[in-house]
Amino acid sequence: MAKRLLIFFFICLTFTTCAGKNIISAQALKYTIIPESPRPGDPVTIGVNTNEIEVQVIINDRQAAKARFFSVPPEGRNPGFRAAITAIPATAAPGSAVIRLINEWNAVYEIPITISPREFRTETLHLSQAVTSLATDPNPEREREAEIIWAIWSATGSQIYHAGRFSLPVTSTRRTSPFGFRRVNVFSDGRRTSSIHAGIDFGIPTGTEVFACGRGRVVLSRMRILTGYSVIIEHAPGVYSMYYHLDSVIAQENTIVETGTLIGLSGSTGFSTGPHLHWEIRVSGEYADPDAFVNRPLIDKNLIISRIYN
Repeated sequence: MAKRLLIFFFICLTFTTCAGKNIISAQALKYTIIPESPRPGDPVTIGVNTNEIEVQVIINDRQAAKARFFSVPPEGRNPGFRAAITAIPATAAPGSAVIRLINEWNAVYEIPITISPREFRTETLHLSQAVTSLATDPNPEREREAEIIWAIWSATGSQIYHAGRFSLPVTSTRRTSPFGFRRVNVFSDGRRTSSIHAGIDFGIPTGTEVFACGRGRVVLSRMRILTGYSVIIEHAPGVYSMYYHLDSVIAQENTIVETGTLIGLSGSTGFSTGPHLHWEIRVSGEYADPDAFVNRPLIDKNLIISRIYN
C-alpha cells in the first residue's frame, strides 16, 4: 500500500490534468526564452533543463511555428541542457502569444509571451520578360528544386557546428533591400504578386567575395533556376544560412566550412534584377531576420545555464 501511495504521489508531482491536457509540472521545469519579447521575424532560442521534445509558437490559438529540441552537451564544469530554435513569423501581429513546450509523454507547458511591434516598408519591383519567365513559365525542374530545398529546411539534425554570433557574409555595408520588406512584383505582362523579402540584399558588384557567416556543413552548392548559383550551410539543428544569385560557387557540398571561409562570388543569376547578394537565414523552415544572430549568439550557453540552473 505504501508503495502505491508513493507512486501516486510522484505522478501527481510531475503532472496535473487540465481541460483534457497533460500539463508539465512547473516544479521540475526550468526554462528561458531569448529574446523574452520577440518581434515579427525574430528567431527565438529556448533552453530547458528537462527532456522536452518540441516547441510550438501559438498565435490566436493556432500553431504558427514549431521546432525540435536538441541536446547541448556539458562543457567543462558547465552542465548540458536541451535547446530549440524557432522563429516568430514575419507576418505575425503584435500582441499576446504562447510558447508551448511538449515532452516525450505529450505533456505540455505553456508560457505566455508578448510579440513586440515592428514595421516593415513596401517596395515595388518591375521585372523584365526574362525574369518573369523564370518565375511563371511551367517548369517541372523548378518544382523539383523547390521540393529539395524544402526538404533541407525541414531537416533537424543533432550536430551543433556553430553556437555563437554570425558574421556578415560580405565586407560591404550597402543594403538595397532589408529583411521583411513587403514586395509588389510587377511582371512584364502587367500581372502583380505580393511577397515578403525573406533575407537581406547587399548591393555589390559582380565578383565580390562572399564568406560563410558561421561554421557549418555545406548542404547545397549548385545552380538553381530561381536563386541562381546558390550555397546553403547548416549551422545548428534546423538553422541554415543561404547565399543566392552568385556568379560562381566555390564551396563544395558535404564539406565543413569555418566562419569567414570564401564560398563564392556575387553575381546576378536566377530571379534577379541586378548584381547583389541575397543572404537569408532559415530556422526550422521559417525565415528569420539575419541581423538577430549577428547581434546575439544562436545558443547563448552562459546565459541559458545561468537562468535554468540558478
